[in-house]
Amino acid sequence: MNDVVTTRLSSKGQVVIPEPIRQRMSLKPGVRFVVVGNADAIVLRPITAPSLDEFDSLIAEARRAAREAGLRKSDIAAAIKAVRSR
Repeated sequence: MNDVVTTRLSSKGQVVIPEPIRQRMSLKPGVRFVVVGNADAIVLRPITAPSLDEFDSLIAEARRAAREAGLRKSDIAAAIKAVRSR
């Protein structure tokens, strides 16, 4: 069920997510969001850690892409070292 309520943008650019929506989605203070602006809509998606299955799938996909790109472990170590030295 979609809740339809109104809210207001503050002078500091802050938006209050109305209580019924916070409760339904179990949103707690400090939760972080990804904000996507698309034409005339703004979408807030809570950032959540992936499940172990999702994480395994992400790692497998990253490894596959690295193999296809011809990357070696030494290339990754060199890239990390370069970034850390900045």
